[in-house]
Amino acid sequence: MSPGPERAVAAPPVFLSHPSALDHDTGGGHPERPERIVAIEAELERRGWLGFQRVQSDPAAQEDLLRVHPAGHVEAIRALSERGGGAIDLDTVTSRGSWEAALHAAGGAVELVDRLLQGSAPAGISVARPPGHHAEAARAMGFCLFNNVAVAARHALDLHEAERVLILDWDVHHGNGTNAIFHASDQVLFVSIHQWPLYPGTGSSRDVGSGAGEGFTVNLPVPDGSGDAVFVSLVAHVVVPLLRAYRPGLVLLSAGFDAHRDDPLAGCEVTEDGYRAMTRSVRRAADALGVPVGAVLEGGYDLAALARSVVATMEELGQVGSGLAEPSALEADVHPIAREALMRVARDWPQLSPA
Repeated sequence: MSPGPERAVAAPPVFLSHPSALDHDTGGGHPERPERIVAIEAELERRGWLGFQRVQSDPAAQEDLLRVHPAGHVEAIRALSERGGGAIDLDTVTSRGSWEAALHAAGGAVELVDRLLQGSAPAGISVARPPGHHAEAARAMGFCLFNNVAVAARHALDLHEAERVLILDWDVHHGNGTNAIFHASDQVLFVSIHQWPLYPGTGSSRDVGSGAGEGFTVNLPVPDGSGDAVFVSLVAHVVVPLLRAYRPGLVLLSAGFDAHRDDPLAGCEVTEDGYRAMTRSVRRAADALGVPVGAVLEGGYDLAALARSVVATMEELGQVGSGLAEPSALEADVHPIAREALMRVARDWPQLSPA
């Protein structure tokens, strides 16, 4: 599916969620908790939902999950949940409600793709839990059971015949699952900005994919303490040129908000202004290509910071197709980390070379 120069934007952007997200019980003291969704929705209620259409997501179909995950993995998650749940590893916990929550988390991402590529919404976000980007094809880990954004991307490629999908993952932790699932594919350009070294220990800049996918994995690790200037510059001066060169039919944001300066699980210093600016950069470039943009919630564990950051992202997504193309002031300077990354990425993408 090739992007066209124009898209209808009469319909409002869409906010997908489901009450089952609150039934995924990770136990007291776990950072990935139901209160995350409660905080986001309370802030959106206070702001009139920003003009987004609220939709309850359907569960993912079995065939959607099986395009990414083997049947044994899917069955193991179902069976564990039906037995009342339990720990998969030190970080990843299930309960009786986890199966339905996981189905709706993947299903929300799939339905988001349907609405974007069928033209019934110009942009949107799926806000659900558990998150997904750490889940590998046959392994749940890092709070994640199914890889929601990978399931959505595969759905776009196989059901909507999109030729190419770009996934930008700005969660502070590397999206190892998404990285691995599309490692050998040129149908998905996976770009990850993440603190490094940090859990899960993957995401070296030397990992650029393999086989047909060589050059289509772009890891942009940043040091502890990186803030708006670094993240926004990487998006504006590396990700946006990649988007223009790759010309995807769909852009998906693996939208974790744990790089926020208030988040307890990492050491980056991004603010709501940074998330707003990153979204604006992507939106503006996607608009120019006539490509829809959707976000899928990943991490973010300080409740107030998470809610404010989701709002900032949604406010920008809500401007898709509006013609408001002014760049953020944060985009003006090329940060040295972005300059170095651009030179490195240009080895596989010579059209990005500063020269």
